[in-house]
Amino acid sequence: MGINPNSLLSAIVLAGGKSSRMGEDKALISIGGMPLLQLVCGVAAGCTGHVYVVTPWPERYQHLVLPSCQFIQEVPLSPSSSLSQGPLVGFAQGLAQVQTDWVLLLACDLPRLRVEVLQAWASELDSVPDEAIATLVHHSKGWEPLCGFYRRRCTPQLLEFVNQGGKSFQQWLNQHPIQVLSLPVSEMLFNCNTPEDLAWIE
Repeated sequence: MGINPNSLLSAIVLAGGKSSRMGEDKALISIGGMPLLQLVCGVAAGCTGHVYVVTPWPERYQHLVLPSCQFIQEVPLSPSSSLSQGPLVGFAQGLAQVQTDWVLLLACDLPRLRVEVLQAWASELDSVPDEAIATLVHHSKGWEPLCGFYRRRCTPQLLEFVNQGGKSFQQWLNQHPIQVLSLPVSEMLFNCNTPEDLAWIE
């Protein structure tokens, strides 16, 4: 049966990293004349009308053209936490505010995303086994957590893991059943971490 992706799916784009290897904020780096965050949000908007940007610094990105995007302010878990708490914490805080059954999670540093691949994956969500909390690409280093789909009902387990000090996506995912996604184009998951990566993609 055809599903209406908007009612079942929202997207979270994470823009909270320190970008230490890049030396400047990755989200604002221009690829083909467009800031990376804007590029990724545009792809996400091709899959759903509900796009959230989770970041400790919403004011840093207010000037970007991000249609149909809402900001979720990432807050420190404790007064002593640094603002950059890692992607798992940002995702947990975003997931707690989402209303749809499924969430597409994307990092803001994926310049090669293909909207048609994400749409094809989204169209398969209704056939994911009930016990799977997510559907993700798997490779030699483990799961690819920052480009895939998660069920909103995994929120309590995720918050519990984070509240106990968990920071590792792989560690959390390895505790749960995950459906494997097949990746038609491997460069789609290329992430832009260093000036060399940026030079390569340009």
